[in-house]
Amino acid sequence: MIELSGWEPLGLSVDWAAMEEELQFPLPADYKELFEAFGGGVFSESVFFLARDEGASFDFLTQWRAALRVDQDGTYGSVSAVDPYSVHAPGGEGLVEWGATEWGDEYCWLVDAKRPGECPILARGDGGDWRRYDMSTSEFLYRVLTDTDFRPFGIAQYDLGVTFSPGSGGEDDA
Repeated sequence: MIELSGWEPLGLSVDWAAMEEELQFPLPADYKELFEAFGGGVFSESVFFLARDEGASFDFLTQWRAALRVDQDGTYGSVSAVDPYSVHAPGGEGLVEWGATEWGDEYCWLVDAKRPGECPILARGDGGDWRRYDMSTSEFLYRVLTDTDFRPFGIAQYDLGVTFSPGSGGEDDA
């Protein structure tokens, strides 16, 4: 991804133990590498990547905490924004979003605290049905950005090129 986008890696220092303690599951190793290299931001002006962002828009933990609060709020009954799943609560099973697109696509891991290390990707477009992908985060992201046949989530057919724009924190996050 670094070579593809021409990005100069940030080399962010991250307290992975604290983050994984809060989430109560281990994050995928390749996601950690992407996080440290890019921080949060936007690939190809369309694909949002959640990692670290001082402005919170692309901040992974901030977005997860907000989604969990909404998912656990009983004001509207037991309806979940990620139905038929729920947002991952520490020690449980559910979805954790790590990416999205400007068109409403959502990219999540399906995690289960009882099965650490298993993080299949679930993706859906604009509130449609979830599709499961048994691949790494970086492979999924690579295919979204470069594979014209990766339907319905690939954006390569739009010929946007592969670029990266940091979130509001950018390189100052390091």
